[in-house]
Amino acid sequence: MPHVPQTCFDALAVRTWCELSLRALGRVREEIDAINVYPVADGDTGTNLYLTVESAATAVEAVFAGHATAGSGGTGAAAPSAPSPADAARAMAHGALIGARGNSGTILAQLLRGMADVLAADDPGEAGPRTDAARLRLALRRAADSARQAVAHPVEGTVLTVASAAADAAGTGDDGDCASVARAAHRGARAALAATPGQLAVLERAGVVDAGGRGLVTVLAALVATFTGEWPAEGDTARASGGRSEADHARAGGPPGDEAPDAEGEVCAGGGESTGDGGPGGPAFEVIYLLEAEDAAVARLRRRLDALGDSLVVVGGDGLWNVHVHVDDAGAAVEAGVEAGRPYRIRITHFGADDVHTRGGEHPPRERVQRAVVAVVPGEGLAGLYGEAGATTVLARPGEPPASGELVEAVRRAHAREVVLLPNDAELRHTAAAAAEQARGEGIRVALIPTRSAVQGIAALAVHEPGRRFDEDVVAMTSAAGATRYAEIAVAERQSWTMAGICQAGDVLGLVDGDVAVIGADVTATAEAVLDRMLSAGGELVTLVLGDEAPDGVADRLEARVREAYLAVDTVVYRGGRQGALLLIGVE
Repeated sequence: MPHVPQTCFDALAVRTWCELSLRALGRVREEIDAINVYPVADGDTGTNLYLTVESAATAVEAVFAGHATAGSGGTGAAAPSAPSPADAARAMAHGALIGARGNSGTILAQLLRGMADVLAADDPGEAGPRTDAARLRLALRRAADSARQAVAHPVEGTVLTVASAAADAAGTGDDGDCASVARAAHRGARAALAATPGQLAVLERAGVVDAGGRGLVTVLAALVATFTGEWPAEGDTARASGGRSEADHARAGGPPGDEAPDAEGEVCAGGGESTGDGGPGGPAFEVIYLLEAEDAAVARLRRRLDALGDSLVVVGGDGLWNVHVHVDDAGAAVEAGVEAGRPYRIRITHFGADDVHTRGGEHPPRERVQRAVVAVVPGEGLAGLYGEAGATTVLARPGEPPASGELVEAVRRAHAREVVLLPNDAELRHTAAAAAEQARGEGIRVALIPTRSAVQGIAALAVHEPGRRFDEDVVAMTSAAGATRYAEIAVAERQSWTMAGICQAGDVLGLVDGDVAVIGADVTATAEAVLDRMLSAGGELVTLVLGDEAPDGVADRLEARVREAYLAVDTVVYRGGRQGALLLIGVE
């Protein structure tokens, strides 16, 4: 779609760049996914970049919409005001930060933040001077440097190399306008991208270039198009894309990837989730979360996570960070975040046994695993527990239930032909059903087990056997979940009518199977009453999941109660973290 070229880097240019980048990445997403070989061949680099830019573009659109609303609120005939370059740049960076996915997306978010720091600096507002070519050169330099600093162990032949080359090329000479700076950066990036196979043996063996770098070249091509109105037509560094250079795309009148892929589905220019230091025998889990924390705490977190695993990238600033790491102990990585501040939007992905990361990085992109479990969990501790059991998790914090889109994304991240979905909340059943239906439309076989509590999900996960037939596995998991009664102990926030009578704010509530069954004044006493009520109908296993605010000793008292009063009943205790409820109880 033609657009009016921008002459300077104002707010409209930021908006146009985000729109063009999103469109271009959307067209090459599958192409980049298909050649994901470093450090983890999980086939999602293009998707991660697309989702990161989509979040950035959405944030910029929100700023424009806000100014349009403010400008049209009066009775005069004044035109709606436009956001300042600083407002648009900060929105772009913030949107990318909170929406970053994977190694490549996290690093792209830091690249955009580095640029925004320069574009927004000393900006006097709407009446001030617009960003010139010199500032764009400085922005590209800051972007490359800040991204490199965000990575614990930078590796050459990755998106970091491509970003540095773009900044170097843009920084040569003092003349020209923004268009000439963008062209120089794009040429430098393409040349560096073509050289990445010579810098990373895994890329050379696969016959591809780095995928994260390939995505950055696409984003820089969109920057050129922003200032010139045309997609860059020069370049011969994309030969690995089956002979389709960006000149071909430009002559076709659209961004790269405008035409259909080759019938043979050839591997094309791109590497993998790029920049970590992952090597042979790498960790089994990818852990990503947003973190509210102070700078000093983040510095300590970097050191701790670096000792736990690899591919560590921590980006952000001003109290909000995006943390990405590959580890064997997912729970420890989440706990480190809890010690540093407030982690949320936690995502834990288990790399399959055939993942290139766990087998030395010498194999082509892995096939989808046959089966996976995707679960919604209410706390960081449970996210670690489920993740260690092999599930892909979606964190649901109190008052922040996940949308169906987040569940669909988690199903995609599981990278499986068959997926068992555990919503673990009665109120999420319709959301999960919508996500399952969308995933089925993408060719994934999805079974939704209507678990209403995380303890039912634990019971289902305990009998999960990927080796048996899908239907048999789903029946067994559904049966285990259905045979588990669930309860929770919480504190009433206001006066209310309940099945057990009227409660007052501050009362301790014992809910069994979703209904208030006990109202008390003491957490431990109320929990004992609830447990007795549940075990009166029999049971073999009691599961206790403690929230952060559960009183000390409650688990010991309940375990003692089970030993004293109920023969042949076992008890297991887990730490759930900030899960909303003081205590979750399951009886199988």
